[in-house]
Amino acid sequence: MLPAPSRISRRRALQGSAALAVVCGLLLWWLAPMGDSSPSGRLTFSTGVKSGVYQRYGDLLKDALAHDLPRVSIDLRTSEGSQQNLARVASGEADFTFATADAVAKYRRDGRSGADRLRGCARLYDDYVQLVVPQGSPVETPADLRGKRVGVGQEGSGVRLIADRVLTAAGLDARRDIDPVSAGIDTTPARLERGELDAFFWSGGLPTAAVQHLSERFPVRLVPVGDKLISRVHATRDATRYYHSAVIPSDAYPRMGARSPVQTVAVANLLVTTDSAEPELTERFTRTVIRSRDRIGREVHPAQLVDLRTAIYTDPLPLHEGARRYYSSVKP
Repeated sequence: MLPAPSRISRRRALQGSAALAVVCGLLLWWLAPMGDSSPSGRLTFSTGVKSGVYQRYGDLLKDALAHDLPRVSIDLRTSEGSQQNLARVASGEADFTFATADAVAKYRRDGRSGADRLRGCARLYDDYVQLVVPQGSPVETPADLRGKRVGVGQEGSGVRLIADRVLTAAGLDARRDIDPVSAGIDTTPARLERGELDAFFWSGGLPTAAVQHLSERFPVRLVPVGDKLISRVHATRDATRYYHSAVIPSDAYPRMGARSPVQTVAVANLLVTTDSAEPELTERFTRTVIRSRDRIGREVHPAQLVDLRTAIYTDPLPLHEGARRYYSSVKP
């Protein structure tokens, strides 16, 4: 008969088994990507018109979020633009969105439903007003648009908001003095090329792919929005304080052949949610937006301008608590 194992041998075997179990448990915990506390579920991100900067940015951001928030399923919804985006988030139809600061200010000033629940996550990049006309057009200033067929953006867009204000400052009534065409950047370039429009307004980052592609196949130029006109824009309403004078560099659209920068007006874009968004989810969402800047910026150039030093300034919206936690965690 074989001798019975000693008590010491049994004790050592038990201790070894216990140690192995602890090591395996630690390895499983370490290898789990985010742990049980990682945000999970489904969220909706409202973007913009097809071929616009918002939509392309949203596509690439969704990919980055899929890596950083693997347990969260993200649905993208195209929209007419800033004004519709804000209504969707405020009503709960969407969880996050992009919107311009002037559109946010108007939404709040008008006392729209859910306006008090809106919160900012990040200031992103500036939109530049781009008034595009054929190269041989007689239009030299916005005031010359009288009687012309003009693409003014869709009803729910930030483009419509700022186009109306520029036209008003130029002494024109957008309903009577021009032939307004409610259309976005997904169709206005082709309409201008076919001769169905005399001009169109666009407000977006530089360069906007749709405008760039148009300039590569059809001779167009940008009409300046001068200092005096910008001063009159500021004098119209309170929300216009979010506009500032800017220039479109001469090399923004190389095929236009601009010999000098074009003066215009710009406004900041914000990443927006509501006070009901979970702080941890919002913190991680904001982190991804900032950290993915360079990768996304290689394809969507305006994203290169997202800056950690200025992202925290989401005026006119208070900063969401989750976004505040992120900025505090990376504060030097």
